[in-house]
Amino acid sequence: MKFGVVVFPGSNCDDDAFHVTHHVLGQQAEFIWHQSEDLAGSDVIIVPGGFAFGDYLRTGAIARFSPVMRSIEKFASGGGIVLGICNGFQILLEAGLLPGAMIRNAGLRFRCLPVHIRVEATDTPFTCATQLGQVIQAPIAHNEGNYFCDPSTLDALERNNQIIFRYTTLDGREDAAANPNGSVANIAGICNRERNVLGMMPHPERASEIELGSADGFVVFQSLLQWFTQHGSGAVDSQAAQTAATALRV
Repeated sequence: MKFGVVVFPGSNCDDDAFHVTHHVLGQQAEFIWHQSEDLAGSDVIIVPGGFAFGDYLRTGAIARFSPVMRSIEKFASGGGIVLGICNGFQILLEAGLLPGAMIRNAGLRFRCLPVHIRVEATDTPFTCATQLGQVIQAPIAHNEGNYFCDPSTLDALERNNQIIFRYTTLDGREDAAANPNGSVANIAGICNRERNVLGMMPHPERASEIELGSADGFVVFQSLLQWFTQHGSGAVDSQAAQTAATALRV
């Protein structure tokens, strides 16, 4: 299995993503410079955290126009698996690969702390090794992590089971105190309708080794490897995923 880790000017979690996928997970990994349109035969693309282009204009607004994004859009539209973490989530929103937008944190402060997120769906390449309702501890570090969408979009996300992670307490309860940035419906991560593109604000790569205080986040990368082992490099079967999602809701 091969991971492609995109590097923008200002990326600062690219090395972390490379380390986890290559040295901890034990898979191939390669950096992909933002000006390249060659995804180097990657099975999974990671758009990492950081401050692409200094977060000028809006987070992800300039990175969205980098040449690599054209290839990522084609890759995703063909069913390729894409994971956007923090700034990567912001870039995927700006590129239209995921619905909604990021705005300034409630309280207008940069938040950097460990949080708890609850797994809301297990029928994705990113969560297939998790349990429904499992609570994961991982850190956040962002200034614009307040996920926003209009009521109709939120309704669609709920209806299609596209909310993959929510901020909760340690014991899995949703409340305002557990929401570190004001995100609507405590949303910490969402996927597209086809379930092959995920954006999440917490950093699983920073919680993949016990020496870092939590290895909970490693399950995201274990899920990707499990999915690849079972399905190979083929596109995500969105119809089967939707059927599974429906079964989970019933």
